[in-house]
Parts: sequence; structure tokens; C-alpha cells
Amino acid sequence: MNDLTGAQQSIATSANPSAEFDRLSPSRRREVFFLLPETMRRALVEDLDDERLGRFVNRLDPDEVADVLGLADEARRETVLRRLEEDRRRKVEFLLEFGPESAAGLMRLNYVTVDVDRDLDVVASRVQRHEERTGEFPTILLTEGEELLGELPGQVLAMDHGGTVDLRGHVLELPVVAYDTPQESVVDVFREHPESTVAVLNDDRTVMGVIHAEDLLRVVEESAAGTLYEFTGVRKEESILDGPVSKIRYRYKWLIINLGTAFLAAGMVGVFEDTIQALTLLAVYMPVVAGMGGNAGTQSMAVTVRGIALEQISLATGSRAVVNEVIAGAANGLITGVLVAIIASVFNQSPLLGLVLGVSMVLNLVIAGFFGTLIPLLLDRIDKDPATSATIFITTMTDVLGFFVFLGLARAVLM
Repeated sequence: MNDLTGAQQSIATSANPSAEFDRLSPSRRREVFFLLPETMRRALVEDLDDERLGRFVNRLDPDEVADVLGLADEARRETVLRRLEEDRRRKVEFLLEFGPESAAGLMRLNYVTVDVDRDLDVVASRVQRHEERTGEFPTILLTEGEELLGELPGQVLAMDHGGTVDLRGHVLELPVVAYDTPQESVVDVFREHPESTVAVLNDDRTVMGVIHAEDLLRVVEESAAGTLYEFTGVRKEESILDGPVSKIRYRYKWLIINLGTAFLAAGMVGVFEDTIQALTLLAVYMPVVAGMGGNAGTQSMAVTVRGIALEQISLATGSRAVVNEVIAGAANGLITGVLVAIIASVFNQSPLLGLVLGVSMVLNLVIAGFFGTLIPLLLDRIDKDPATSATIFITTMTDVLGFFVFLGLARAVLM
């Protein structure tokens, strides 16, 4: 366990998290705080008194101060802001005006703007004043009148140009986004321009701030984690460091829903109770049929959800995708069905049982392909998140219909 992980766990499991936080050096507090899950960051902010919270944020960049104070209630926010020096307070108040999940909520104010016709000495002077005031080297933005032309690389200042420099010859194209652009769209911009800075513009196309790739690291990590959480029915607010009460509260509703669908599958098995009693060997192969159907349905669902997220497919245009998944299910069912039929025929000396298993496998993977594609499309059509809720319905259909097909065929062929 490294020191940062140990510090996170000490804060998360302590009855007095602010006391554990105070034990860290000032430089480590910053690093540890932003590694904590949001629920724990919020709890820590609530546990710190105004004086200690003020001391903590006073060492942070304005955009980080806005992130921290965004977790506090309005009264505490105002109290802590009054403790900051005027220039920092104005910047933080400006950043707090915007939603944390927008481009403006991600941006920094670490930039200077210079007219493209100015001399390099003017650029150097602007950069030097910014560094003296903030302690950071800024992004240099070149403008022509009110129009943003692009970015001037910092290394230009270190080059010996032997006289006047035409800044136009050094302008780098700069991606831009509106201040209210959702953070997911900002991530897409960085995927297209991975080595760029992105400028955030106001409605009048003036520069409000800049976003660097490292500013999006936490967003990308949380987005990936959120997709995994939704896929498994775990609330994205839940952390591995949460206590048992929180974990129970986040999960019990999902588990109750799963319990209900499990009873549906059990009810279907109960319909064929006499068949299972007469042919107890069927119970051995029931998990095989159900498991293969569930896995195939999940594969179809994953592909469909990705297509929905990328706006490649909708319910109105999804018929071809449904047909393709059904055909793929039939083919995969035939491949796996032949294998399981051979195994059952050899080990149980029953070609008819092998036939029942093989046909059941084909039909269940067809069912999986059909519902694994259709259910996410239906949920998307009624504005429900398919990543969150599709799995439970797909598994129910493959279990219930899979058992019906397998046990129904067994009753018809083997009894």
C-alpha cells in the first residue's frame, strides 16, 4: 500500500476525517483531497471548520478552490471567500458561477492574451507579470481585434530571433468550445486534438479560460468508472471506502429487483417440475443453457449501448441491427450447440438429450441476440439509460424463455 492510498483509507474510515486530514503536510493535502471519491470530499469539507477550510483552499489554484467550495453550502462558501485576497476571490467567484460539469466548470484562468501585431517583448512582459502574480507560466493566446487566432508556443520566447518577430508565423491552431459545452463533449474535442489546449469562449466569442488535457484526467476516470458502475447496478457515488450502511443503501433496491426476476425464472422451472423429477439429468445442463444465453445477451447489449452512445442507432433505425444480432446468435448457437450436443451424447449415452441441448442452445442464443438488441433500444426510446437497466431485463428473458425452450423440448422429446 503506498502512502497516498494509506492516507485516503485513514480519512475514509475515521470518525473524524478532518483530524486525519490535518495530520498530512500542506502539499500532500492537496494531492490526497482530489484523489478521494466525491462523497468523501464532500464529507471532509463539511467536517473542516471555516478557518481550516480557508487555510486549505488558500494554497490551491482558483479552479481548484472553486471545485472545493462547490462542495460546501452557500453560507460557508461566502465565509471562506471573504478570507481570500481580492484577486483570487474574484477569480473563484467567477468560476463558481458555472456548472461543474460544463466547459466553464473545467477551465482555468491561467492565460494571457496578446494582439498578434505586438512585439515579442510585449509578450514576454505579459507572461512575466502573470508569473509574478500567480506563480504559473500561462497559455499565450494571440488575438486580432476581438478574434482569437490561436496559441503562441512558450518556447518562442526562448528563441534568439535577432530582431522583430512576426508572431503570425508561430500561431498554432487552437480548438475552442462554448462555456456551456458539456464535459463529455469537451472530452471528445480532446480526443480529436490530444496535444492541444482548448479555449473556452463566451457568447460573444471572447476568451473566458483555457482547459488543458490534465484537467480532464479526473473527468475521464470518473466517466469510465460511472459506466462500469451503471453496468453492474452500483451507484456511481459509491466508493470502495464507504461504510456498510452506505453500501446497503446504494444497492438494496437493485438486488430486490433482481430477486423478483429470479422468481420469474424459478416459476418457469416450477412449471416443468414433473419433467425434472422424471429426468433429473436435465438439472445438470440447465445452468449451461441459462449461462450461455445470459452471456450472449450481454454481448449484444454492450454493442447496442455503444451504438446508442455514439448516436449510430436508434429504435427507428434498429431493425437491421436486430436482424444481424439474431443471425449472429443463430450461428453462434449452432457452433456451441453442436459442441454441447456431442458432449451430452458421449458422456450421457443419449443422442436425444444431445439433440435437445443443441436445439435449445441455438434458440436461446437467438433469443439473446433479439432481446439484447431490442431492450436497450426500447429503453433509450423512453429516455431510460440502457446501460443502467437493460441487463436485468435481458437476463430475465434469456432465463425464462431459455428454460421454457429447454424443458419444453425435453418434455416433448424425452418423455
